[in-house]
Amino acid sequence: MTDVANGAPRSRRQEVFGALFRSGTFITGMTIVTFWVTCTLFGRHFVPYDPLAEDILNALGPPSAEHWFGTDQLGRDIFSRVIVGSRDILTVAPLATILATIVGTILGLITGYFRGIVDDVISRLIEAKMAIPPVIVALLAIVALGTSETTVIIVIGLSFGPVIARTVRSAVLSERELDYVAAAKLRRENSAHIMFIEILPNILPPILVESTVRLGYAIFAVATLSFLGFGLQPPSPDWGLSIATNYSMISGGYWWTVLFDALAIASLVIGVNLNADGLRGVLDD
Repeated sequence: MTDVANGAPRSRRQEVFGALFRSGTFITGMTIVTFWVTCTLFGRHFVPYDPLAEDILNALGPPSAEHWFGTDQLGRDIFSRVIVGSRDILTVAPLATILATIVGTILGLITGYFRGIVDDVISRLIEAKMAIPPVIVALLAIVALGTSETTVIIVIGLSFGPVIARTVRSAVLSERELDYVAAAKLRRENSAHIMFIEILPNILPPILVESTVRLGYAIFAVATLSFLGFGLQPPSPDWGLSIATNYSMISGGYWWTVLFDALAIASLVIGVNLNADGLRGVLDD
């Protein structure tokens, strides 16, 4: 019985993984994300220049064989800064997304399972929170608490948690009336067991898709906060900060000081969104 019982989930997992790796959308997205993750982990070992080294004599140099992406106003190599700059955004955004997923999953399970006054109160609070743009909430919180990676992670995580909670709640509502939940209640299992052991494994696919989508939004949020001066501070090669530092150079024709950082953000978000689309397509089949 054990082999048979374990065989079906294992077979389903194999089908899902096989479908994912046959999906061009998912493979493309994973390739992009893997590239930037590799840059995050090993970028400092293969960039041609120190991303923090200044060379005023070569400031604002256009793209060339020596400096592939040109140099910024302090003569720093933009290619090296773009590669190494992936570290900050790929540290903060995923951690914020993980926090949002944990918070959203717990809230969604509670509101979807208990319903009644618990659902009404928490849902109204979630709706009130969602009425305020996340970046505004983040700015207010960071002004009050101070700028740090930890603060940004907490603020973005708590901002996106309610969105994930609504997705989880909808999934729980469709599960709570099924036979396996009724059977668990007949066995007198407690509510925590039913929510986290019985229901949660069955709603993981929509949670995974929603979390991947939120990761793309978190990347934009981190970059926006850095651009506005509420993220990492100079001389960090963070993409959003680099754009904020150099965007005034565009009017002088020095487009390369901003273009490549912007393309890096866009490519990473596109990669994450392609992953989400691939996951959704496979899990919905």
